[in-house]
Amino acid sequence: MTTPVNAPAPALAQLRELGQSLWLDQITRDLLDDGTLARYIRDFGLTGLTSNPTIFEAAIGSGKAYDADIARLSRLGKSGEEIFLDLALADLRRAADMFRPVYDQTQGTDGWASLELSPLLAADTQGSIAAAERIYREAGRQNLFIKIPGTPQGIPAIEECIYRGVPINVTLLFSREQYLAAAEAYLRGIERRISAGRDPRVASVASVFVSRWDKAVETAPAPLRNRLGIAVARRTYRAYREMLAGSRWWALGQSGAQPQRLLWASTGTKDPAAPDTLYVEALAAPDTINTLPEKTLHAMADHGKVAGAMAADGGDAEPAIAEFAAAGIDVDAIAERLQVEGATAFVKSWNGLMQQIADKSGVLGRAVRRA
Repeated sequence: MTTPVNAPAPALAQLRELGQSLWLDQITRDLLDDGTLARYIRDFGLTGLTSNPTIFEAAIGSGKAYDADIARLSRLGKSGEEIFLDLALADLRRAADMFRPVYDQTQGTDGWASLELSPLLAADTQGSIAAAERIYREAGRQNLFIKIPGTPQGIPAIEECIYRGVPINVTLLFSREQYLAAAEAYLRGIERRISAGRDPRVASVASVFVSRWDKAVETAPAPLRNRLGIAVARRTYRAYREMLAGSRWWALGQSGAQPQRLLWASTGTKDPAAPDTLYVEALAAPDTINTLPEKTLHAMADHGKVAGAMAADGGDAEPAIAEFAAAGIDVDAIAERLQVEGATAFVKSWNGLMQQIADKSGVLGRAVRRA
């Protein structure tokens, strides 16, 4: 049974009380138009949301919510990515405005929406920098993150964007090492700003994907199933806490910089035999964000339980990862593979999205001409 939106959600309240922000891993025009997102903000305490090419492919491809705008933009001579950006920014501006009170109350720590760059730019460092800066300025919202993958080509783009004052959501992180590379890029960007006499307050989050780990090792022996994603996340959380406690961050904080927050992504359970609240319950941690798919949000509100905060030292992460190594599972190799596969999946969704827009533009254009 799904909890009505206006019912109490004690588990979600507990997460917020221990210092975790709750974001929605979804956006559609219908969520905005029918008041659902507003109700989630009011009743579930959501303080942000994320989007990606897969989310927009599903949103634009289903129903007719975007058809009128696609027809209008087509008549103006726009196509493909131009149309997508107009549609996406229209939605994300509305979402960002809804989260703006939280952004103001938290002085920019919370209250964000996120837009992913074209995944076709994933291997193009300079193209990513130029696109991120242009789209952020065009959006006209302070509380909009531009998402750049934490790939080897993305890391220098992240540093440069931070230096230029563009808030960045680093996406497609799958390991402690990938997270640390993203954190280093953020620190370097802030240090460069300080050296140049610029304001050090440029926001960023580092998004660590969780459930895809367990999908990748779903054939592991039964005692190991649905454990690796949580173990890698906990190992990464330890690195995050150590970074925040270090002298380098302390110096930046004294200069007025704000931490790059750790975000748990891909927290919907993929194994139907596993609890649907598995990752949210396991990753309850202060100073983090959990971006939940809509189904997982409702599950957590309905029957989720929060036993307490994650241990700052990662708890049993290392012994758990050692069990996988003993079973012949190369965690480092899988992390690299997952990042490549994630980028490839976004390209596939992007291409599908562009085809949907082209198809709808053609159909709607013919309808207008017949009328």
